[in-house]
Amino acid sequence: MSHLHQIEPPAKPSAFDPHHPPSKELLSDCVHCGFCLPACPTYVLWSEEMDSPRGRIYMMTKAAQGEAGLDQNFRTHMDNCLGCMACVTACPSGVQYNKLIEDTRSQIERNIPRSTDDSLFRKLLFATFPHPARLRLMAYPMLAYQRLGLQKLVRATGLLKLLPKRLQAMEALLPRVPDSLFRSHITLSNKAKTADRPRVGLLTGCVQQVFFQHVNEATARVLEAEGCQVVVPENQQCCGALMVHTGVEDEALRMAKQTIAQFEAANVDYIAINAAGCGSTMKEYGFLLRDDPQWAERAAAFSAKCRDISELLSVLEPRSPRHPLPLRVAYQDACHLRHAQGIYAEPRGLLKTIPGLDLREVPEANLCCGSAGIYNLVQPDPAAELGDRKVDNLLSTEAEALISANPGCLLQLQAGLRRRGHAEIPTFHMVELLDASIRNLSAEELLHRRA
Repeated sequence: MSHLHQIEPPAKPSAFDPHHPPSKELLSDCVHCGFCLPACPTYVLWSEEMDSPRGRIYMMTKAAQGEAGLDQNFRTHMDNCLGCMACVTACPSGVQYNKLIEDTRSQIERNIPRSTDDSLFRKLLFATFPHPARLRLMAYPMLAYQRLGLQKLVRATGLLKLLPKRLQAMEALLPRVPDSLFRSHITLSNKAKTADRPRVGLLTGCVQQVFFQHVNEATARVLEAEGCQVVVPENQQCCGALMVHTGVEDEALRMAKQTIAQFEAANVDYIAINAAGCGSTMKEYGFLLRDDPQWAERAAAFSAKCRDISELLSVLEPRSPRHPLPLRVAYQDACHLRHAQGIYAEPRGLLKTIPGLDLREVPEANLCCGSAGIYNLVQPDPAAELGDRKVDNLLSTEAEALISANPGCLLQLQAGLRRRGHAEIPTFHMVELLDASIRNLSAEELLHRRA
């Protein structure tokens, strides 16, 4: 008797283009167990399967198999993802969701057209945020808007409600323009480093160096106090993190190469990073530039030197005494620090070295605050809902100040505090508290400086 052999139908062509589609091997790592569901902010908000990591991976797989197209529905569910990587922490199978979503977003930007207003708004963001010189020019009218009382007046009259939601969100997230705006360069002590301490290059960032230069200054002071020689390469631009997280690949590659070259010329042992989103991207430059024979090896060597400031300080035995800072604080984990980089214990350990500091843990600590790069600008409604939820959890600790390790998170928390009627509660980067303790500032002096 002859046996009939079933003939497999020919494989359908992938809906993705051939340039870096999401890896089928990485897609197959997902066993659809569902551990990611309660960790995912959008699933927590909406209980929608396609707005969970498992659902998005299912959609990627179907597109890779040619069983679904790259249409507006696909784009919507991928756009809804914050990219917080809480699913990476929760996943027992080690799914590298970060690589999957970033490659998928690059596919989306090449293959799925956006509406005219969405496209123009994103171009506006990318034409300003990654460029410190442009941000600094914008900051001067912002300074007048705030210091002359116009912002308070506009917000009180309700005029902002006449604007589109995205522009309302942008205004709500405006940082208070700091006095450090007028200090474009960081003053270093130029002391020779201690023999057993590293030479450290400091990333100044884009938004960070304009609106959070005081954090960069505190970072440099703490490193110098611990015996490191600090080097600040001049004319630093964006590291490309915003572009990587939103699929603008060509610009991300250009900025990554520029950053690598600048720090190679500085000849440093480590690169200290005080913005979690930047750190997670810079540690992945080797993967980002994997296909470029001229840059792949250089990128991998660069990434091996990258350290979050808490990560770097945690391996240095303290040399400078910590003075008491009696203050009740709540620490909010930046997602790209806790989940993307796996750094959780280090900032808490450093804060606990400060005498008198009362460090409070926060309910739902794993859940994103809604900042997520430009997410709170392009998706203002879910971002605000997550921000309010995070602020409510922080307020439940009865903290006198809120602490984080990322500029976007700090801006998101400040906006949430204003919505909740607690604008008087200050926010700080973790390294600012270490700096205050080393310099023997009192809690009153620290709080007054931020008032």
